[in-house]
Amino acid sequence: MSMLLKRPPARIAIGLVVPVLILFWWQAQSQAGGARALAFVPLGSVATAFAELAGSGQLLDDALATLSRAVTGLLLGGIAGVTLGVVMATSRLVDRLVGPLYHAIRQVPLLGWLPLIGLWLGNGDGAKLLIVSLAAFYPTVLNSYEGITHVEKRYLDVGRIYGFTSVQRFRLILLPAALPLILTGVTQALAFAWIATIGTEILLGSGSGLGAAMGLAQAQQRMDVILVAILVTALLGFTLNDLFARLRGHLLRWQGASA
Repeated sequence: MSMLLKRPPARIAIGLVVPVLILFWWQAQSQAGGARALAFVPLGSVATAFAELAGSGQLLDDALATLSRAVTGLLLGGIAGVTLGVVMATSRLVDRLVGPLYHAIRQVPLLGWLPLIGLWLGNGDGAKLLIVSLAAFYPTVLNSYEGITHVEKRYLDVGRIYGFTSVQRFRLILLPAALPLILTGVTQALAFAWIATIGTEILLGSGSGLGAAMGLAQAQQRMDVILVAILVTALLGFTLNDLFARLRGHLLRWQGASA
């Protein structure tokens, strides 16, 4: 909430125009009668469902389960991805050994791994976490690799002139120069991990989470509950992206100073 208060009022008002128009349109469709009344639940029913789920604590439990799964998968996949990308970029041998395998398996859609992972790990948290980690792994490997390999040669020449060791060259030259692309990979990984979390919860079904709540609500034909879960998913995803965008801006604040 504090982040929203820091935004200019005009910017907030402009950003609310389209959502408000959609709400008016949705409410009009819900009152049109016939098949539309079944497809478009009145906003009052959605508000009632939200109050019901929030009051029982189920909504909070599902939201925390999804957040925990997404953040854990992002950390596991992101750390592994950045590490592998950096090692591939700095070691020609590792790049030749691992690079072809990485580029081959990343062509397989994440949903294509579900049958195999389901046989290995079932449909519990382990399978969901593996899919989310893979979603975060792919973009961080690629962007970390590109970031290191595209460091300008003149920067490396300066390191040689000053007699930097390999560790100093990495810490003082390669990492700062590659950081913008590495963080771009983490930004992509965050989005992919969030989508993968919701997707696996819907498809695998078991356990708690916003995706699992959507799947259960679909089986029960509770459109109001589905909409509540979708809205909470959107708000949480937006908040996560906004927080990371602010962190990225803080870490790269030197770019503005050097421009």
